[in-house]
Amino acid sequence: MVHDWFPVVFPHLEQWRNEYEMVKEMSLCTSLNLGKPSYLSTERGPLLGRGILSSNGPYWAHQRKIIAPEFYLERVKVQKAFNNSRSDVENLGKKMEDSGGKVEIIVDEDFRSLSADIISRACFGRSYVEGEKIFSKLQSLQRVMSKGSIGVPGMRHLPTKHNRELWRLEREIDSVILGAVKSHSSDDDNDKKDLLQLLLAAAENEGDDSNNIPADMTPTKFIVDNCKNIYLAGHETTSISASWCLMMLAAHPDWQARAREEVLEICGTDMPTADVLRSMKVLTMVIQETLRLYPPVAYVVREALQDIHFKGLNIPRGANIQVPIPRMHQDQVLWGSDAHHFKPERFGSGVSGGCKIPQAYMPFGYGSRTCAGQHFAMAELKVILSLILSKFRCSLSPAYQHSPVLD
Repeated sequence: MVHDWFPVVFPHLEQWRNEYEMVKEMSLCTSLNLGKPSYLSTERGPLLGRGILSSNGPYWAHQRKIIAPEFYLERVKVQKAFNNSRSDVENLGKKMEDSGGKVEIIVDEDFRSLSADIISRACFGRSYVEGEKIFSKLQSLQRVMSKGSIGVPGMRHLPTKHNRELWRLEREIDSVILGAVKSHSSDDDNDKKDLLQLLLAAAENEGDDSNNIPADMTPTKFIVDNCKNIYLAGHETTSISASWCLMMLAAHPDWQARAREEVLEICGTDMPTADVLRSMKVLTMVIQETLRLYPPVAYVVREALQDIHFKGLNIPRGANIQVPIPRMHQDQVLWGSDAHHFKPERFGSGVSGGCKIPQAYMPFGYGSRTCAGQHFAMAELKVILSLILSKFRCSLSPAYQHSPVLD
């Protein structure tokens, strides 16, 4: 199977040639003058607000300081956060027993439910059932926003039918999140140290970073915006990546066998611990190669918040810089003539051993805005895949048609 899908999905971007050194310099840039596009907090405001995904400058730095440490692997309670994964795999086993040992499954929705449950348990101590309203309404909001006009000055402030629907959903989502916050703050279990507790503490105690918080950002707004950001970032992208990983393992039985052998040797059918996850070398290579061929985000965009200078180019304030990730991930100059093929062994010595410019590998973004939850996401993928591999063998359905699209 050849995975040269990018020219089909993005034929207009394929016509542009990237300056690799420009990307490298951008990835090494730590200046707060290069940030996220302003439309994320304006046109996309009902969905993202000014949370960690859309804010810039000192306020973004303040949020990352609070949120990023919670996603370090040593801080993630693997057994607790991924506890429900085992029951989901066992339910799959029951389906197979009822069908005589073989069953055809579309995994997308199962992985969406599973990733939603995991991010809720790990960060908010809430099960998927309790958080279902938040996810459902966020998805409804995404669908409504996709039908609107982006970039029309002033349009988002007019009381059109479309905007009234957006505002209604935004109020309902905020209300559900605040209900969870209220329930959480009254919880008698003081041993919980999840992300929501940290957000509550940060909102109540400005501390040394109080000057970095905008005057119009109330504690309530701070909590709501970041809850929405974390739900969105930790839900859809991980479930998509899990689906692609399982597809690649199904399409390459040799690598599936190697990954299964590693899983059974290291942890058998038990729930893997944090230390065990670090020792899964084969599974790590499989995931890294899958993320290279099918990154969860198609491109990253940065906005010059002030006039900046990169590789002889003067970029004026307000200009957006777009980097198509699949174009960088599958360039034969960087990755070799086999760039469009699934070869996990290219990561045997890490990213630097597989790519001439390591900064060109950016499944979790690049630079200072690299995803704060990337280590958690990798752990989640390893847990999901290891539990499946330890119990089942998978293959592609004869009805499967390989046709990636941008959703």
